[in-house]
Amino acid sequence: MEPAAPPSELVSAEGRNRKAVLCQRCGSRVLQPGTALFSRRQLCLPPMRKKPALADGGSPEGDLLQEHWLVEDMFTFENVGFTKDVGNIKFLVCADCEIGPIGWHCLDDKNSFYVALERVSHE
Repeated sequence: MEPAAPPSELVSAEGRNRKAVLCQRCGSRVLQPGTALFSRRQLCLPPMRKKPALADGGSPEGDLLQEHWLVEDMFTFENVGFTKDVGNIKFLVCADCEIGPIGWHCLDDKNSFYVALERVSHE
């Protein structure tokens, strides 16, 4: 069974985000159009909640998400925050309202920041 095609309304022919990526809760801009690559990778993210609850270690339950925006440089983000280390992982949160996690970053790979399509909105 082939994986589903990426959503064409969001992904350009070059595999980049066609639209700006925004926080679902407060509408803050996370990424400009054309700055991230579509990536399909299974990642488990904890349920959405405010940053202090995430930094407490959190429980292993969460959502298994497969469609992400891949950003290779943390300075590409318009507005994103990071949790304290949870093992070798930092979770990405909205820097304005601190809701998250909207994404994931493994400290072993300095050039891979994943933002889950299901956890953000697009305009």
